[in-house]
Amino acid sequence: MAKRVPQHPPEQAPVREDSVLAGSVLVGAIAGAHGVRGEVLIKSFTAAPADIGAYGPLSDERGRRFALRPLGMTRGLLVARLAGVEDRDAAASLKGLRLYVPRSALPAPSAEEWYVSDLVGLRVEDKDGRMIGRVKAMHDFGAGDVVEIERVPGGDALWLAFSERTVPAVDVAGGRLVVDPPAELEIKPEGGPERKKADRRKGRLGS
Repeated sequence: MAKRVPQHPPEQAPVREDSVLAGSVLVGAIAGAHGVRGEVLIKSFTAAPADIGAYGPLSDERGRRFALRPLGMTRGLLVARLAGVEDRDAAASLKGLRLYVPRSALPAPSAEEWYVSDLVGLRVEDKDGRMIGRVKAMHDFGAGDVVEIERVPGGDALWLAFSERTVPAVDVAGGRLVVDPPAELEIKPEGGPERKKADRRKGRLGS
């Protein structure tokens, strides 16, 4: 069974330790205003979109806090009210704002599930323990989770299906991800020779 990630932000970089949001997780972003009474449209990154309001007040990157009340869905976006946002102009001014909750407010993930923020930055190794790179991002293009790996010391990014076949071990506590790419995709570990490159011109992601 494929491993699953309950959240899919398009970019989920770790929050800097000196940030006002240190220890927080990105759970959504404001896509624009809706109507004339201050409602906003939110791209929610939680598994159930309305759950973005279930973990307490949300914070932005300046440390401002917002209480959120979900109202419904439209065109794949959550319609919501934010406390203190009373008209369309105020709602429109928030477009692009990223919303966070403390990591401690989120429920513990189930077995074989991880939060994206826990995966980004992990060391990526092959089955022999040789370093390949680090997790740069997680993506969901509709056919399952895909892990984007930033190569070390450099080179093209590596994209692999995030499944038990290609990612046999996830060790968040140990700070590492173990990958076993398909036979046709030979990886260059740090300091080793690279004999083949993946052909992704037709969308082959090493699944």
